Amino acid sequence: MRSEAGTPAPCPTPDAHSWCDQRLSASVRADRFVTAMTLDEKVSLLGGQGVVHNGIVPGGHTGATVAVPRLGLPVVYLSDGPVGVRQGVATALPVPMALSATWDLGLARRAGRAVATEAKAKGNDIVLGPSVNILRTPQNGRTYESYGEETLQNARTGVAWVQGAQSTGVIADIKHYAGNNQEGQLGLPPFVSADGGRTNVSANMTQRTLREVYLPHFEAAVKQGKVGTLMCSYNKVNEVHVCENKFLLDTILRQQWGFRGMVISDYGASKGTATGLNAGLDFVPAQGLLDRSYSPTQIRAALTLGQVSESTLDKRVHAIIGTLFAFGFFDRSGFTDDDQQIPFAQHDVLARQIEERAITLLKNNGVLPLKGSTKRIAVVGTYADEFVTGGGSGGVEPRPGAVVTALDGIRDRAGRAVRVTFTDGSDPAESARQARAADVAIVVVGDVQSEGTDKTCVSMNCSNDALTSNSTLITSGSNCVERTCPINGTDNDRLVSQVAAAQPRTVVALQTGGPVLTPWRNKVAAVLEAWYPGQAGGSALARVLWGDVDPGGRLPATFPATADQLPTAGDRRRYPGVANSALYSEGLLVGYRWFDANKLRPAYPFGAGLSYTRFRYGNLTVTRGGPRGAVATAHVTIRNVGRRPGIAVPQLYVSKPSTRPLRQPVRQLAASHSVHIPAGRSVRVSLPLNDRSFASWDSSLRGEGGWRIPRGCHRLSIGMSSRTLTSSAVIARGAACPGARLRLPVTGLFDLPLAPPASSQRASS
Repeated sequence: MRSEAGTPAPCPTPDAHSWCDQRLSASVRADRFVTAMTLDEKVSLLGGQGVVHNGIVPGGHTGATVAVPRLGLPVVYLSDGPVGVRQGVATALPVPMALSATWDLGLARRAGRAVATEAKAKGNDIVLGPSVNILRTPQNGRTYESYGEETLQNARTGVAWVQGAQSTGVIADIKHYAGNNQEGQLGLPPFVSADGGRTNVSANMTQRTLREVYLPHFEAAVKQGKVGTLMCSYNKVNEVHVCENKFLLDTILRQQWGFRGMVISDYGASKGTATGLNAGLDFVPAQGLLDRSYSPTQIRAALTLGQVSESTLDKRVHAIIGTLFAFGFFDRSGFTDDDQQIPFAQHDVLARQIEERAITLLKNNGVLPLKGSTKRIAVVGTYADEFVTGGGSGGVEPRPGAVVTALDGIRDRAGRAVRVTFTDGSDPAESARQARAADVAIVVVGDVQSEGTDKTCVSMNCSNDALTSNSTLITSGSNCVERTCPINGTDNDRLVSQVAAAQPRTVVALQTGGPVLTPWRNKVAAVLEAWYPGQAGGSALARVLWGDVDPGGRLPATFPATADQLPTAGDRRRYPGVANSALYSEGLLVGYRWFDANKLRPAYPFGAGLSYTRFRYGNLTVTRGGPRGAVATAHVTIRNVGRRPGIAVPQLYVSKPSTRPLRQPVRQLAASHSVHIPAGRSVRVSLPLNDRSFASWDSSLRGEGGWRIPRGCHRLSIGMSSRTLTSSAVIARGAACPGARLRLPVTGLFDLPLAPPASSQRASS
């Protein structure tokens, strides 16, 4: 760990060494530095320090490089994470799924900046986040770390987070590349699962599925976010481990996308010395702890046997050094490890603001917002009195006293004039009695997710799930921090039903990492999804319950009505896989696309979320061009026709023409925007679209495949969710389309990032 004073800059003056001239490019400076290194120094740099700096020591860094003192290169420090810094105490923000539910890129940038600011204040140069893996099944133990089921949502939110983080001078690490969509069954966190476990399972899919669903968000992070590092994942893709997959790490990442940063392995994901080095894996942080593939002995042996050339070794070292030059590491002193630098008060407010915008109102029969006439409130459920977040590398330990639980928040907001009772739900009959005596019951229930193993069902409680068995205790560093938390053995679905039977004015506040089944939804008056809400979750929930703020959340993932609606249901070939091979035969039909294609009615569709006011959408127009290379821009007027200010989230979907061999989903998200609208006012929202908004991957092009826009009629639909669409417009490409508003140029092949330019708004009345 660095001293409080920080280490001196490796380049104290421009003439200190030949590589210190800041007029030179990062690549040229790296060339000069690598040329000056001995073989031993190069070999030592490729593996991390091991157990001392891998999160084992309390308060320690998650990883660290080996220094090169002869040339003045100090240690480079790394820390998790995607939710907050997993090093000592830190601000516990709402989890990534909650951040995605805000649909607010400004908040995503602020979240990235806050996490990186705290990582920097703890002496770290790299923060291991964000996670942008697609939610393929809600059973995934790391669902809470995802930005949801939609590729565009992952791309836009991930890019914004990276931009915010790297604005601090800290290097972000986009993860987990690629196809890392399950932890597996028959496991116990944080250990590896035996059935379809992440370290051996192969995500087997077509090139089109890979290119359109599981890669574009990484591509956007590289091309638009300019991310400095990328983490290769544990799993295989098409039977080749990602961390030794030359097609993914070199052909796509470096040659096609132009990535110039550093590839880091997940902890224990490196499988071989020569295969990793030749494929493009630069750095193994867990060296000596979980594997020894990049130990000096192994690397020297690979060189001696001719399995790896020294020029390949130089490429790997150059990627590390070049990244450090690109981010100014050589030209600054080391970041000081001192929590006093952290603006905790500001980050406390941010945690609350994100959660307020993340809370998603799914049902409301008029019970919310709570009225002044409410004098007795029954709060039910152990989750109401606990801090809940996901386990594993996304776990964060908040400062003592920083956590505001749901019960705390409700009591504080209710004041002395309102009687608030609490039962933990372990005695459903007593909980029902308390609810019956109240004016309203608020039931807070949830699930448990953790790295290392998946849930065995889609419900909140799974009877055979290691995570939720009565004997399991989740403690500091995983789920419940300020108190030891016995994970609720109560059947949460049964508890909700019993309380609702006693009190018709029952509000359910879910604290889950992602979609769960809601078999009681027709029996309750209101449903809120609060996600894993972060340290200020209770304050945010109370402010939403009383209507101090509008619930701004919209679902980043579909909530199924029944488990058998999911594409992976009942088919072991798809999940968790057979003989460690998971067949992604649903192809592009992930999430809402599967529901649309199969005409299934979910409990709550992708993009859904209610407001305390009402909005009217109209006057959809489409114009040619737009900011920063947009080929078209859709414009829609949204009017708040209610009596309260509120948050609208217009969502623009595109239905592409199906042609052989390019069969298309019913619709795909193309753009969105989150906007606050005062009562009685209107705004005009502009949603730019680029070529990729209309394109598909055609594997038959150029022998290796490429992007092209299908000829035909492309329909744009605007609305409030994937199932609530109010108006549409047609754009033509190379075809006669009745009523077409615009014709796209018949262009050739292109290579543009997925995420279109940012949307905008202006007041119209």
